Amino acid sequence: MATARLDLRLDEDIKAKAEKASALLGLKSLTEYVVRLMDEDSTQVIAEHESITVEDNVFDRFVDACDKAKAPNKALLDAVSFTKEQGIK
Repeated sequence: MATARLDLRLDEDIKAKAEKASALLGLKSLTEYVVRLMDEDSTQVIAEHESITVEDNVFDRFVDACDKAKAPNKALLDAVSFTKEQGIK
């Protein structure tokens, strides 16, 4: 059961379009429609900011550099410590 509340003001035309879209999707309420949109969009935004995509040749060069690398330097060790402290995975 939802316990958090969000109050907002919006243009009448936007509200009317959202109500129509909600009805066309067969949803019970405008709230259900807005919650669904927020959930889907926020999931996508978070995924886009928590991942990286690189071209095959860039990845191959990265792996090659890792294979040739010796022990990690202080800057790299500091970066690893920082990401762990920040909870970055």
